[in-house]
Amino acid sequence: MKRVLYFTLLIVFIITLLSCSDKKEGDWDDNIKLSARAVELTALSDSVTITTGGSWWWITDVSVNSDYIYGFKDINQEADSYTIKQDCFVVERRNKHTLFIKVEENPFNIQRIITVGLEAGDYFDRVTITQKPRP
Repeated sequence: MKRVLYFTLLIVFIITLLSCSDKKEGDWDDNIKLSARAVELTALSDSVTITTGGSWWWITDVSVNSDYIYGFKDINQEADSYTIKQDCFVVERRNKHTLFIKVEENPFNIQRIITVGLEAGDYFDRVTITQKPRP
């Protein structure tokens, strides 16, 4: 009888150890795997290509100096490629592993901050583009 009780307690202890984790419900590992999260561009028209290690992601929003653009009409965000164009930028998902960002010349004496929000399931990431001010 002692053996059965000892064995049962051992099994319960092992299961408890295996089920304990620091992860909270909804925590996801980085499944986008950006090649860069921050890029600095010149004041002239400039661009950057960022690669991803993951293939299942989409663009959720774009901001220019804290003005957010989201809910992109007529764009299938689940497609392998699409383009988002606004006055001063073009953001393209060129394929499953390539994000391309092009900015127009910065006509102002202050830097322009453009962020591109990405999502893959419950994992969120962001690319921040800092464009230098005009000289």
